[in-house]
Amino acid sequence: MAGAVIVGAGTGIGAAVARRFAREGLPVALVARGEGTLKAVAETIPNGSGRVLTLAADATDEDALRAALDTAAGELGPADVVVYNAAIIRADAPGELPARGQLDAWAVNVVGALTAAVHVAPEMAERGGGTFLVTGGMPEPKRNYVSLSLGKAGVRTLVGLLDLEYGPRGVHVASVTVDGPVVPGTDFDPDRIAEHYWRLHTQPRGRWEHELVHSRTIAPD
Repeated sequence: MAGAVIVGAGTGIGAAVARRFAREGLPVALVARGEGTLKAVAETIPNGSGRVLTLAADATDEDALRAALDTAAGELGPADVVVYNAAIIRADAPGELPARGQLDAWAVNVVGALTAAVHVAPEMAERGGGTFLVTGGMPEPKRNYVSLSLGKAGVRTLVGLLDLEYGPRGVHVASVTVDGPVVPGTDFDPDRIAEHYWRLHTQPRGRWEHELVHSRTIAPD
C-alpha cells in the first residue's frame, strides 16, 4: 500500500502527522536531517501501525531530498500524500539577520517545499490523484519574525502556484496554517493540528480546500 511521506519529521507536528496517517494503516516514511530525531519520532508511532521507514536528508540539499523521496517510493510505493513540514523558526527583527541567514531560511521554508513538490507531483498527476500538503503559518506578518513571515508568505504563494499546475490533473495541494506556538496540551497541541492534514487528504475532489487555519478559535473537533 502506498502511504505518506513526512519531510521535516520533527518531534512536534511532523511526528503527530506521521502518527495520524499511521493510525489509518498507511506506511509512513519519515525524512529529517538527524538520525536522532528520526529515531525519536519513529518511537512515537505505536506498534501495530503501518510500516515506518526513516530517511536522513537535509531539505536544502536537492540531491539528498530527491534521493530520499525516491527511496521512499521504492520501499513503500508511490506516495499517496507528501507533507512538507520543514522550517527554520527563529526570532529576527528587520536588519538583525544577515542576507546569508535570510537565504538559508528561505531555502528551508520555501525552496525545499518546491523541490519536493516538483519531484512527486508529476507522478501523482500521471496517476490522476495524490495530495501534497505544506505546513504554513504567520497569516499576518510579525516584525520580530521577519524570515519566518517571509517564508510562510512564500509557502502560501507556492501552494497557489502548485495548485494551478497540478490541481487540474488530480493533485490536491494545500497548506495547514498554524496561527500560534505548537505546545502539547494546549489549543495548539500537535495531535489536534494533525487532524487537519488527514481531513485535507481525504476530502473529495469537488470539495477541496487549499488552506486550513488552526487558531485558538478555529480548531478541529
